[in-house]
Amino acid sequence: MMRKDESTEAPERFEYLQSLVTEFQNTDSEEAKEQVLANLANFAYDPKNMEYLRELQVPDLFLDMLTEENENFIEFGMGGLCNLSMDPECRDVILQSGGISLVTNCLSNRREETVLSAITTLMNLATPTTRSQISEPGILQCMLRFSLAESPRLRNLATVFLQDCCSEEQVRQAQQHMQGCQTAVGIPLPKE
Repeated sequence: MMRKDESTEAPERFEYLQSLVTEFQNTDSEEAKEQVLANLANFAYDPKNMEYLRELQVPDLFLDMLTEENENFIEFGMGGLCNLSMDPECRDVILQSGGISLVTNCLSNRREETVLSAITTLMNLATPTTRSQISEPGILQCMLRFSLAESPRLRNLATVFLQDCCSEEQVRQAQQHMQGCQTAVGIPLPKE
């Protein structure tokens, strides 16, 4: 049975999220847009908000941010997608919108938080039908390189990715391929 305050909370929650999306669309201030994106990314962490965020097309908004010049837009968009990608329906929206390639592009970002969110998102997007895309050789080589990073967070997350999203044979083949060329896809490690 729903408590009385829960039934009135839902419309208010939707209206608040809608007002954030409207503010983002209507403001010309980059700083205000950054604040709204950060708020939306935080709201994407709560499963109660998933349906509202899908209805407001927030997954598409976050995906759009991944191609922006503003590093904060990219970081908050990637963080929001990371949170949304835990929800199966949001995951489907992200996949249908070409999210794998947009997220993969963020692996070369200079910000560690953005890269960590991208790796986690790719792990969340892994399904039987997407696994071959997510474990393709370029991504595998990138993860092998990250698994050697100084940053423990990056190193550990890349190692988990290799264990969870790839077969031992795929990892072995990628390691063999990398032995001949130490430039590893040319992706720079993110700055701390």
